[in-house]
Amino acid sequence: MSWVNTLLLAAERQGLPRAHLLARAGVRLDPRPDARLAVDDITRLWRTAAELTGDPGFGLKAGHLVGPSSFNVVSFILLSSTSLRDAIGQVQKFQRLISDGGRFQLVAGEAHSWLIYHPQQGDLAFSPHQIEAVLAAVSSVFRWITGRPVQPTATQFSHPRLAPLADYQALFGPQIEFAQAFNGVQLDNATLDQALPPADMQLATLHREYATAQLAALSQSSGLDEQLRAWLLARLSAGLPDAAAAARHLGLSERVLARRLQAKGTRYKALVDALRRERACDQVANTNASFASIARELGFSEASAFNRAFRRWTGQSPGQWRLSNGAQFTGHVGN
Repeated sequence: MSWVNTLLLAAERQGLPRAHLLARAGVRLDPRPDARLAVDDITRLWRTAAELTGDPGFGLKAGHLVGPSSFNVVSFILLSSTSLRDAIGQVQKFQRLISDGGRFQLVAGEAHSWLIYHPQQGDLAFSPHQIEAVLAAVSSVFRWITGRPVQPTATQFSHPRLAPLADYQALFGPQIEFAQAFNGVQLDNATLDQALPPADMQLATLHREYATAQLAALSQSSGLDEQLRAWLLARLSAGLPDAAAAARHLGLSERVLARRLQAKGTRYKALVDALRRERACDQVANTNASFASIARELGFSEASAFNRAFRRWTGQSPGQWRLSNGAQFTGHVGN
């Protein structure tokens, strides 16, 4: 909820009360301390906040608000990092304690490396303000880890420009491109590997042990998701199994299955869609399989339906995705 609270705070700073924003977005907060909002509910909040504030730079401003209190125990781990590269590794390890809405990939080069953000949306396509908030948050995190501004050598977004160019340049420097293949920031390796002041390693160890325990507890509660994923993967090619069939396989009623998935911040339809998206992106980028065969494997009745779904997931056609994401990243993927 700390990431959601950052969004709500940004809206309040623009005169939009959180109760009004939640009501207009149709989202209700669970008061339990370990509650997690469904990804689509968070997207609704971003879309509604951007609409009601009318601010094209809303995402940039929200991400800029991120500080050491924004990510709970993960923030303390980041503050004890030995370098920015180490900090990125810690974010990758403990990403689920921050959000289920995306993951980071470090693509290494000889002199520079790209830190790429991969959104993992639900039924609803992410608001571009969500993407901009994440990359602005990266800039903020780097600043409070190092104690100084860290300017990327290049930044790119997969969507068109929303705010005045000067607003982006104030955060990311002059080298910015829009409507590109992926969202990310490029940093020179010397900056990534520069040693940071030593931290209290005993305290850092305690923080990492606590976060590891939290992650393990979260993973145990995700066993249902993994069972469903394995079952779905074996059956997608025959057509999409409905929720009733999935519930019978797990020995549950359809209502109980829905309730358990809701407790994990998701729904059956969103889980199926995320699995198809993940499998489609991997197969398109990393195999030479025809798009028609990939469509059949994922349970699409015809290639045109697969093409429409792929554009909804990525903003690109399968051909564009293979061209921009296939050979480009092969053999260079970080942890």
